[in-house]
Amino acid sequence: MIRVGIITASDKGSKGEREDRSGEVIREIVAQQGWEVTDYIVLPDERHELSGKMQEWCDSYKVDLILTTGGTGFSKRDCTPEATLDIVEKQVPGIPEAMRYYSLQITPRAMLSRSVAGIRRDTLIVNLPGSPKAVRENLESIIGSLEHGIGILQGSSSECARPE
Repeated sequence: MIRVGIITASDKGSKGEREDRSGEVIREIVAQQGWEVTDYIVLPDERHELSGKMQEWCDSYKVDLILTTGGTGFSKRDCTPEATLDIVEKQVPGIPEAMRYYSLQITPRAMLSRSVAGIRRDTLIVNLPGSPKAVRENLESIIGSLEHGIGILQGSSSECARPE
């Protein structure tokens, strides 16, 4: 069972001024995979708070996968990718590249996403956009490969090559 933590980066959401619909979309997709959401939090767009929570969840081996939503755009307050890069030990550029590639088939604005992905200890972290529609499109485009990647990370899967 893959344990998932969801972090929503939203100033308004953290103050209760906006409902977090993107986090709920993530929760729905994760449940369809049979994975368990063990942790969920809405934090303000504060780099130190975001990186601190990600680091805490990774270092306590609390979750196998952290999915963030929000804070990946051009706004002056958007800092989720920087918070993620502050704590990862290895970057996984193929994941955000795949998400942007898929999303570009839907909207040219996908190129404006600054999402990153990386690994800290035994946890994979993936930044998703903030809108529910974009979260669904992006997460559904990568979810099939995430399970395999997490298996490799945890040592339960070892082969990436497919038989010919």
